[in-house]
Amino acid sequence: MIAPGATIGILGGGQLGRMTALAAADLGYACHVYAPEPDSPAFAVARSTCAAWDDLEALDQFARSVAVVTLEFENVPVFALERLARRVPVRPGPSVLAVTQDRLAEKEFLRTNGFPLAPYRGVDSAEGIGRALRELGGPGVLKTTRLGYDGRGQRVIGSPEEVEPALAALGTRALVLEAFVPFEREISVVTARRADGARASFPPVENRHEHHILKTTIAPAPIADALATEAMRLAEAIAERLGVVGLLAVEMFVVSGGRLLVNELAPRPHNSGHWTLDACPVSQFQQLVRAICDLPLGDPTPFAGAVMDNLLGEEVASWPELLAEPGARLHLYGKREVRPGRKMGHVTRLRPLAGALMR
Repeated sequence: MIAPGATIGILGGGQLGRMTALAAADLGYACHVYAPEPDSPAFAVARSTCAAWDDLEALDQFARSVAVVTLEFENVPVFALERLARRVPVRPGPSVLAVTQDRLAEKEFLRTNGFPLAPYRGVDSAEGIGRALRELGGPGVLKTTRLGYDGRGQRVIGSPEEVEPALAALGTRALVLEAFVPFEREISVVTARRADGARASFPPVENRHEHHILKTTIAPAPIADALATEAMRLAEAIAERLGVVGLLAVEMFVVSGGRLLVNELAPRPHNSGHWTLDACPVSQFQQLVRAICDLPLGDPTPFAGAVMDNLLGEEVASWPELLAEPGARLHLYGKREVRPGRKMGHVTRLRPLAGALMR
């Protein structure tokens, strides 16, 4: 057990790191954030190191200053985690990141271990994409294997004529083509796991996107209890098989017949878990701290339903109205630059519980 009073290292300085550091402080921990960007929002609330991921001396100094390392951003180079892991516990570890930061490796892991997912093909040429389109029998989503999020690094294609423009736009030949899934809704589960295998899952939530960016999360998701239980079981089984210590967010599609298909994995706090700050006894951020420090996991059962809306770009200018709105719970991330589609904050509104809860 890593007792309160210790320092937690966080790789990545975005809003997820910021909210993790604030949650850690509530439990008596200090945090040290490592990130390459000098304007990282998490730097405002914790000790910070601004250095490149390949700065070995900075990494070593960082490792000496902390009792455990976690991450808020899965695109940290694996070699950086491997170097840190020689000196301090890293949770989740390099082996988890090696799978989840590569879409093709992630899908191969899911397929090999029998988890349900949409058909896909790894592709690296126009000819391969055309062949994969024919094999999958319909339109597909062409995605880069690395560095894609919030709609970046993907294109929907339905005909051979769209292949070359998609390749030019994506700018890489390391790609995966996924069969287009006519889903009923998108859901996600955030599950926590300790090193000893203890686990706890927040109930599934429904996610609604605008321009491929998460806009609204409805918690709990309005789905049958049996489906909610299956979604949590899947998330926990994936975390167990991956060997995650910390958090794992599992995005899924609900398709016809009430079936679930796993879409993507994120071994960190997740945008769709922000509602837990206001509607659960323990937030996803405090749960992460508990999991990586071997503390008892908190109760994830919500005491209220919630609707969380991201504030994207100029929407953050509505903060005075949101502060004046009865019942609105506003969270701003302290980002200086406003850009279209950039997540500047979120607002959560509580409501009576409905839908699927914990088993």
